[in-house]
Amino acid sequence: MSVQVDEWMATTAFELPGYKIVRSLGAVRGIVVRSRSIFGTLGASLQTVVGGNITIYTEMCEKTRRDALELMLQHAGMLEANAVIGMRYDANEVMQGVTEVLAYGTAVVVKQVAQE
Repeated sequence: MSVQVDEWMATTAFELPGYKIVRSLGAVRGIVVRSRSIFGTLGASLQTVVGGNITIYTEMCEKTRRDALELMLQHAGMLEANAVIGMRYDANEVMQGVTEVLAYGTAVVVKQVAQE
C-alpha cells in the first residue's frame, strides 16, 4: 500500500510543530538527471549577452528540483510515511551539460498532538 505524502509535510527541520514522530522509516530520495538541450543552451547563451537572470536555466532548475521532491515524496509514501524530516537537496554535474539533482530526507510517521 502506498500513502500520499503532502508537500507541506516535508521539512528541512527535524520536527514538525504540532506533530509527534512515532516511527522513523529511514532515508528516502528522489533523483533526477537532466541535460540541457541545444535550444536551451543557445537561448541561455543569448541571455548571457544582456546579463541578468538566465530564465531558461532558472526554469529548468526549478522544474528539476520539483521533480526530485515529488519522487522523494513518492518514495516516502511507498514506505507508508506521512512526513519527511531533515529534507535536503544536492546537485552534481555527472558530465558536462548533465546534472543530477537529489532530494533526500528521513521518512517518518507522525501523529498530531492535542492542542492545549
